[in-house]
Amino acid sequence: MPNLKWWMLVFIAATMAQAVVAEVTPNEPGHDVEYELNVRVPMRDGTSLSADIFRPKADGRFPVLLTRTPYTKNKGSANSYARQGRYWASRGYVFMVQDVRGRGDSDGRFYPLINEATDGFDSQQWAGAQPWSSGKVGTLGGSYLGWTQVYAAPLRSPHLAAMVPTVTPPDPNRNFPTASGVYMPAALLWLAGLDGRINQDLDGPDINAALSSSPLVTMDRRIGRDLQVWRDWVAHPANDEYWQRQSYQDRLLDVDTPMLHVSGWYDDVLVGTTENFINMTTRARTPQAKARQRMLIGPWGHAVNAGQKLGAIDFGPQAVIDFDGLQARWFDRWLKQIDNGVDREAPVRVFVMGRNQWVDENEWPIARTRYTRYYLRSGGNANGREGDGVLSTRAPGSEKPDRFQADPANPVPYLTALNWHQVGGPDDFSEIELRRDLLVYTGPVVDEPVRICGPLRVKLFAASSARDTDWTAKILDVHPSGFAQRLNDGVVRARFRNGPDQERLLTPGKVEEYEIDAWSTCVELQKGHRLRLEIASSAFGKFDVNPNTGGPIGTETQRAIAQQTVYHDRLRASYLLLPVVSPRP
Repeated sequence: MPNLKWWMLVFIAATMAQAVVAEVTPNEPGHDVEYELNVRVPMRDGTSLSADIFRPKADGRFPVLLTRTPYTKNKGSANSYARQGRYWASRGYVFMVQDVRGRGDSDGRFYPLINEATDGFDSQQWAGAQPWSSGKVGTLGGSYLGWTQVYAAPLRSPHLAAMVPTVTPPDPNRNFPTASGVYMPAALLWLAGLDGRINQDLDGPDINAALSSSPLVTMDRRIGRDLQVWRDWVAHPANDEYWQRQSYQDRLLDVDTPMLHVSGWYDDVLVGTTENFINMTTRARTPQAKARQRMLIGPWGHAVNAGQKLGAIDFGPQAVIDFDGLQARWFDRWLKQIDNGVDREAPVRVFVMGRNQWVDENEWPIARTRYTRYYLRSGGNANGREGDGVLSTRAPGSEKPDRFQADPANPVPYLTALNWHQVGGPDDFSEIELRRDLLVYTGPVVDEPVRICGPLRVKLFAASSARDTDWTAKILDVHPSGFAQRLNDGVVRARFRNGPDQERLLTPGKVEEYEIDAWSTCVELQKGHRLRLEIASSAFGKFDVNPNTGGPIGTETQRAIAQQTVYHDRLRASYLLLPVVSPRP
């Protein structure tokens, strides 16, 4: 840990003149605001990072809110950092936004994640030691800005007093950019957008053509970029030392800082929020750490609280909350010691889709959950939504398996824009379900509302003619109109069926048991709705396509059609495990 006395002596004055902003948002404390731009903040290795700092124009010391971004602090929008700076400074906080190493006005070279722990710690130390600082630092921000918080926290700066990590991904080999050898094309586009010091325009290349061709490792060059990080990622499909050096989730267990974890049911990195909350409330090292965790999940995508409508689904007026006010209460409690009761409120607050209202819970997953098996059943013809596949709570007996052909040259499409801003949503997959190369199992019409709120898991017994293949599972809410609303989905790459660090190819034709983690959802199926499960071997747009050859991941250029068989009989009962929850008394 750095010498704290040395850090107390460090202060590099800003070279930019101070300016005063008189604007104060209504109903907030009446501080005028002053700011300093391009303040140079020294790191332990001598690298200088750039920060813009917004402060109350008043005497005294104030708590600091730090956000660190790779997207450059000079973004212009209704939610710009200047707006955030004015909001927080007018409330009696110092707001500090910093370009991470190698991005924007900061020196050094950007390589995702590897410097965020030490640079974040050093920045917290610097902020806590300034003459305008009360010595207490809070952190906030979403996506990579959430990563910058959770990577730095285990270094335990004495100034760090509260965190709001929002839409924070898990360890990078758990979801983004890869999940056990299955790569997200969005990760490549994300890297391309951050190539160099400023944000890049990706409108030129034919993205669809680039993502559709092979090999995976040279996909960056097909969009006109030379991205060493992408090639490093693809060179490490297993959970090896490369990824373990970049992990944070186990280290986070040593942190006792109060954290408000925030995400949306359609956030494409939702699993980071739920896993971090579960880990911290059940495995953290101290009782104090366990008690100081809170989680909020709304009906949102990766952009939190962006509106009451996502895609074609309107979640009602309760979908939009006063998120600034929520964060302000959190920071007021932990950075200003205001006894506002936030630490005595329910640890979990989630939005129940379908019913379209918020509910409070005491834990996650919810303790009163009835985990119910919905078995895959058919007469051997579950191909597409016009087939005979059903979901039933009655276990199968002697039944024919279902079969389909998986052609990597014609993968099952995933309904998402080919960019990294949002991967999928509450989209209607009913047209996709007309294809014969996916299996569809539909439950009975619901007679009264059924609340499904918690983790989604699929147990699959299946065989393939290939040496390697993928199995995908998608859970949907089918409306009376036929609209098949995606709830969530997951994938497993067959060679990693026994774990992310155990790469074993298949014996063609041999039945294997697979566990597919489809993350979580919270929905109340309304009267007249039905539950549906799709099983396929591709979801192009969200996941890279398995060539089905068993060749090396990343460099394989050949493709093979795989003959797939899914079993659902007495000895090999495939099922969807549903978290059925009764409303709280």
